[in-house]
Amino acid sequence: MDVEKGSEEKKEKRKDDIPFTKFQILRNVFVISCGFLLIFIPFQSITNLQSSLNKEEGLGTGGLSIIYGALIISCMFLPSFVISHLGCKWTIAASMICYLLYMAANFHAVWGSIVPASVIIGLGAAPMWSAKCSYLTRMAIWYANLTNSFAHHVMSRFFGIFFMVYQTSEIWGNIISSQVLNGQVEENFTLTEDELRKCGANFDPGIQINNTNMNRPDNSKVHLLCLIYMASVTFGFLIIVLFLQNIPINCGDEKTKGKWLPSLMIETFKHLWQSPYQKLLVILTMYSGVEQAFIAGDFTKSYISCTIGIRNVGYVMICYGIVNAICSLSFGRLMMYVGQIPLFAFAFIVHGGTQTALLLWQPQQEPVYIIYIFAGLWGTGDAVIQAQINALYGFLFKDNLEPAFSNYRLFEAIGFLIAFAWSNFLKTYIKLYICLGILTIGMGMYGIVEILERTKKKKVLD
Repeated sequence: MDVEKGSEEKKEKRKDDIPFTKFQILRNVFVISCGFLLIFIPFQSITNLQSSLNKEEGLGTGGLSIIYGALIISCMFLPSFVISHLGCKWTIAASMICYLLYMAANFHAVWGSIVPASVIIGLGAAPMWSAKCSYLTRMAIWYANLTNSFAHHVMSRFFGIFFMVYQTSEIWGNIISSQVLNGQVEENFTLTEDELRKCGANFDPGIQINNTNMNRPDNSKVHLLCLIYMASVTFGFLIIVLFLQNIPINCGDEKTKGKWLPSLMIETFKHLWQSPYQKLLVILTMYSGVEQAFIAGDFTKSYISCTIGIRNVGYVMICYGIVNAICSLSFGRLMMYVGQIPLFAFAFIVHGGTQTALLLWQPQQEPVYIIYIFAGLWGTGDAVIQAQINALYGFLFKDNLEPAFSNYRLFEAIGFLIAFAWSNFLKTYIKLYICLGILTIGMGMYGIVEILERTKKKKVLD
């Protein structure tokens, strides 16, 4: 009786230590989701267009490679240090300014403007995403305590809600880009069989092809697009500053506060070295970056722009965004009933099957809906991978969040960097084979994590 009473008192004390009510926690999840949405409406859209819009000298994908190279450095040095000094809210707000500078650089996209802007946004992205992950994880743990729920289930639900809202950025951003850029090119854009054979898996970025579908739009259209995108980033920044409630400064690990950057880099790699789970999740985390880079940099160029024109990139990616958003929310709820293993297995089948089909399919301008189906299938798999990897990290490493999420952003950024770096050199079919290989190895190593975790739980129960 005394033990039960003590347990109840402990639970009540834990609830008293929580700084927010259930309503405030849900409100904060909604606010942070909307803030990120308004930031990534422009960023996701401009990323999708880079390989087609700024294809000269590889400027578009070269700039994206620089972003993720800077992000790798940022992951090693900055997240815990910045979060421990600014707190999660102000880390997110400060990092958003970097995205505003990147949008401005696209007004006059040359190496001299894109390179510094790419470095700045890369350095700012790691603290922002780590702060977001820490913030949502803390909110999920507190909400689980208030509602007597399992923290793992609440994390999956919250990350599912976040990624549902976040993934709609593909919809709104691509609606904007499609409307602004449409009407640019003459209606007659029929390609010959020989031209179509150079699209899809056979697309070679090293060969100049005579394809009017890939012509750059007028600068006036591009400038209007950049203005709209800058306004969106500004609104996202204001939403975070005005409406997101801050949490105590130790939303990061208190022991990291005051340490200088090399010490924090050591902690990030110390976590990698000491955690078997983290080592096993490295390849799957890298795949998260590789697959996002492929859909944004290679699918848009090799399958959409080359086949049906740059002006249709936005429309196809809207389909990707809608499916991704719906699946993010649906799978977040479904996880509570079936667990993560069936969801990851489903993502493996969908992405593996889609990549195999892309290798075999010879692009045709009609029927055009086939390209939309491929985009939707890719979005389905991505929805599982993004939301569930975040939830998995939050659950496995809840006592060491900042170093864990720094590793997450580090290896995801390495995946992005590799994929964007090879974008201008390898044929598309080679990239697809590499994607399939990384996916297969990554899912296999994730399976080992599940086996180890279940074995550990069984020992505890015994």
